[in-house]
Amino acid sequence: MSASVAHDAMIAHDAMIVRDDRSRAKRMFLVAALALVVLASMWATGVLDPERFADAWPAIVQISREMFPPDFRRAAQWARPLLDTFTMSISGTALAVALAAPLSLLAARTTTPSMIHYRMARLLLNLLRSIPELIMGILFVAFVGFGSLPGVLALGLHSAGMVAKFFAESIEHADPKPLEVARAAGATPFQIIWRALLPQILPQLADTAIYRWEYNFRASTVLGAVGAGGIGFELISSLRILDYAQVSAIIICIFVCVTIVDGVGALLRERLE
Repeated sequence: MSASVAHDAMIAHDAMIVRDDRSRAKRMFLVAALALVVLASMWATGVLDPERFADAWPAIVQISREMFPPDFRRAAQWARPLLDTFTMSISGTALAVALAAPLSLLAARTTTPSMIHYRMARLLLNLLRSIPELIMGILFVAFVGFGSLPGVLALGLHSAGMVAKFFAESIEHADPKPLEVARAAGATPFQIIWRALLPQILPQLADTAIYRWEYNFRASTVLGAVGAGGIGFELISSLRILDYAQVSAIIICIFVCVTIVDGVGALLRERLE
């Protein structure tokens, strides 16, 4: 009897080794395939072409010489565009969160009224994410004119797709037991969301909103290229006249502001934990 048991244990051990070997072989094949795709993409885009980098070196040296020392003589005139960029990022993020809150409830399997609502919401989120904020900025400049408003609308709509996606994933990963208890107690859908769901996911929602605000501040500098206002407009204007010393000064200002925004975001996340 003991010999039979030992034989069965040996067979089970050998089968486990075979499964482990197969699993390891599959992982190695997947890693090799991904590495091949990455190398092929880098070769196709010229990243692995040393001659192209060598040809670019003289231009890099020339432009670098023209960028330094930075020209801060117009720095006082950049205060208002920087403030516009800051307010644009806050307003765009607030708009994104306001749109993402109801969309995320429809795009989460645990809170959507039906699969039709789920698929329609997911399709809408894909559409919002598929249109870059720069393209939206061009469209909204044509709709509402120049200034910060088209930038806010572009940031808000594009960010809503991504923010709602993360919100929906947080909702789906929430513990379903408090929701079931609230339903059994006869709570309304609003009470279930407010009392049982929101307390669980609020930290994740706050993190997502803060991270998106940090991203929107950087993205809002680019929207100035299409007439959406902010410091990006000053940057593009300097690039058009090839004033690289002023370009480097504006980039330094943007860098300082981005660092401040990132620090404020980190402080807010720490306080909300």
